[in-house]
Amino acid sequence: MIIRNLKIFSQNVQKNSLITNTILETYSQFDVLLIQEPPWSEIRKIPSSSNCEGEPLIGSCHHPNWIAFTRIPQDKNDFPRVISYVNIRLSSLRFLFRKDIFDHRDISIISFVNNGVCHFILNVYSDSSHSALKYLKDTEVNISNVLLMTGDFNIRDSLWDPSFPFHSSISDNLIMIADSFDLSLSTPNCPGPTRFSDTAGELNSVIDLMFLRCGSEELDHHFILPDHCLSSDHALLTIDIPIGVEIFQLTKLSIVPGSDQEKDFIQSVISNLQVLDTSNIDSIEILNLIVNHIGSIIEQMWVKNAKRTRITKHSKQWWSPSCSLAINKYRESRS
Repeated sequence: MIIRNLKIFSQNVQKNSLITNTILETYSQFDVLLIQEPPWSEIRKIPSSSNCEGEPLIGSCHHPNWIAFTRIPQDKNDFPRVISYVNIRLSSLRFLFRKDIFDHRDISIISFVNNGVCHFILNVYSDSSHSALKYLKDTEVNISNVLLMTGDFNIRDSLWDPSFPFHSSISDNLIMIADSFDLSLSTPNCPGPTRFSDTAGELNSVIDLMFLRCGSEELDHHFILPDHCLSSDHALLTIDIPIGVEIFQLTKLSIVPGSDQEKDFIQSVISNLQVLDTSNIDSIEILNLIVNHIGSIIEQMWVKNAKRTRITKHSKQWWSPSCSLAINKYRESRS
């Protein structure tokens, strides 16, 4: 598989677990999901030595096809208000949650490495007090290659909302922060509101924004999709960001431990090594030839006996034929 672009999704889900689970289940075409105001509540009970009913496991929504990146709360009033999900098919890009750079409940910064270069993606929720923006303004960092900063900024301003006639000093702070990361405000392909009011007399507004790399080709090409917001009053934003060609291996050669193929492989290697002439090694050149020949023998016997298999989430040494039988039986009976 070849990846040339990152397909990125951003939306405020208003702490709704149904919306979040629906997104994780149905939006597999995206590579990165940036969620603001995620649900944070009891997931299930876990065994406890002090409580026979179990202790509550608190957290947000999870899905086997997505890797969740979020800050661990320090107490019950410190739950995160942003969470980032990365599609598991991109795990080889080595995504990391960078709490070492920004440590704030309203900011999620993740990094990944592509072609030897480290890139960053920022997911921000700015509350009515704009605490995230104040934190970003007061925190000095020196990072480059920020591809994107997006989120719910809760700022109405004539700079991005034609229906709002005023300009705010908070907007100047936001633009200054974006400029420090070499980012510019992106204008959507089809401009429109991003938050829809259900209050009589209150207009729809534009408070969900994207900032992209200055001068990049994708600048001013993100989309607002109001028809896909589910039950949230925030529209979702999407963007495709070129990252250069990255090739992912989908298959590999493998030999099942304990199989007949493994026995044939070992026996073939032993037989070839037994007839290898090593009696005349009197120079570095001959030693190198012998070592290379041994490597060639092992490689040839591996290719001869190995089977090409598809890499999946079950591609682990402990996954055996009995595991396959068990999961197939479960799928049939749901027992």
